[in-house]
Amino acid sequence: MLALLMHVAASAQVSFKEQMSRRLDVVMTDTLLQTTQVGIMVWDLTDDACIYAVGEKQLMRMASTMKLLTAITALDRLGFSYKYTTSLYYKGSIDKGVLQGDIICKGGMDPLFSQSDMKAFAQALKGKGIKSVKGRLITDSSMKEAEKWGEGWCWDDKNPILSPLLIEGKANFAVELVKEMRAVGIVTTGLRTVPAVLPKGAELVATCSHTIDEVLKDMMKDSDNLFAESTYYQIAASTGKKPASARDAQKVEYELLRKLGLNTARYRLADGSGLSLYNYLPVEAQIMLLRYAWQKQELYTHLLASLPISGKDGTLKNRMKGTVAEGKVQAKTGTVTGISALSGYLTAANGHRLCFCVINQGVHRAAEGRVFQDRICEVLCAP
Repeated sequence: MLALLMHVAASAQVSFKEQMSRRLDVVMTDTLLQTTQVGIMVWDLTDDACIYAVGEKQLMRMASTMKLLTAITALDRLGFSYKYTTSLYYKGSIDKGVLQGDIICKGGMDPLFSQSDMKAFAQALKGKGIKSVKGRLITDSSMKEAEKWGEGWCWDDKNPILSPLLIEGKANFAVELVKEMRAVGIVTTGLRTVPAVLPKGAELVATCSHTIDEVLKDMMKDSDNLFAESTYYQIAASTGKKPASARDAQKVEYELLRKLGLNTARYRLADGSGLSLYNYLPVEAQIMLLRYAWQKQELYTHLLASLPISGKDGTLKNRMKGTVAEGKVQAKTGTVTGISALSGYLTAANGHRLCFCVINQGVHRAAEGRVFQDRICEVLCAP
């Protein structure tokens, strides 16, 4: 009897795989593939087996699905309670409301630092009894290398500036701090802004922090490139290198990919957001990353909470609406010139949890790739 049950179970498993393969083979006859390239892989997480793959080892540009590698590496390396922090210090003496010394801002590349946070910093200085400053405003950006843009970014894209001192995504931290200091009555006449490293003996005035979950939500749901690059440099800084570089982050990512049994000799990593023209990975690597996250359930829980949901929110809000796949796909989109991609998780009609990656390369219109990817998801979700 046990042998019979095992045979029936195995037959059902093969039947599901064969059924998905036949359906996907039909989608693969799309005329889009006559003039473009595709890499596709689908993995049954419930059975831990590949159920479909075409071109899965080809090197392809990942576009913003590169953020999956950044997010999974960050959660794995930094932990689930990690925080992005900006700190404010002063050094010197305060005599009758006059600070004879310096104010120091130490950047941690927090992309969520806001104008209200800056107002709180100014109030904290006022709370120390500071009414005027006879010294300097020191900006400590030593957390990362000096490069303002990523390797391989196009000059005519809307690229974020990669600064450790950010306010609402902009690199005008010192200007905004001075403005808020004046707003609370602190005299800043003659205050010079200079770049330097936090001096020893400086006294902490205030800190502002945001959690990794808060950052990942905007990074993944809205595909925010600055948030991804900020996370990339948190990974780099975790190596202890100062200033941290993109190469430091890449080393950590390569280590993780090799840990998954992948041969990274042919891979090319350049940035954390997918803006770079120099990122090249196979869809197989994306699948192994998604599988790894699934196997580490706490990591999976944090990652899943950040992903767009088909027909519901983020960059998938208007996709797969009114189809069998609505609300069942949680995935990262990716779009740059010539590339359209989708990679993530979904639930099949038989209850199995699947992960998938589809990269359309050489597409003239990104919408063509999106239609193709949505069809793949609909097939996988259909009864």
